Amino acid sequence: MRQQLRPLFDQVVIKELEPDRVRRSGLLLPPGEHQTPPQHGIVLAVGPGLDWWSSVGVKMPVVPGDHVVFPASAGVWVEVEEERLLVCRVGQLLGVLEEVEERGEGSLRALEEEEDS
Repeated sequence: MRQQLRPLFDQVVIKELEPDRVRRSGLLLPPGEHQTPPQHGIVLAVGPGLDWWSSVGVKMPVVPGDHVVFPASAGVWVEVEEERLLVCRVGQLLGVLEEVEERGEGSLRALEEEEDS
C-alpha cells in the first residue's frame, strides 16, 4: 500500500527539485558532499490552514503544483516512499516562482503610453 503525507494546519509538503548541475558555460558538476541544500521545489500538498484563518478570510497562499522558493533553514526533511520531502510552515516560504511573458522594449513604451492616457 502506497503512503502519502497529509500536512496539518499551516504546513506545506514540498518535493525538492533536482539541482541544476549544468552551468551556463556547459560544465557539468558531479554530485558531491559540498552542494548547497535545495532552495526551491514543487508543492505536493497543503494543510487546511489555522483554525481562525477562515473566520477572518485568510486562505493558504499556495496550492499543489506551485513552484516555491524557501530558505535552506526551512522546515524538516523527511523521507516517504523513498522520496525526500520538505515539510514546513507556509510562513517560511519566500515566494512562488511564476512564469511571466517577456516583453520587448516596444511593449514597455506602449505600457508607459497607456499609463499617460
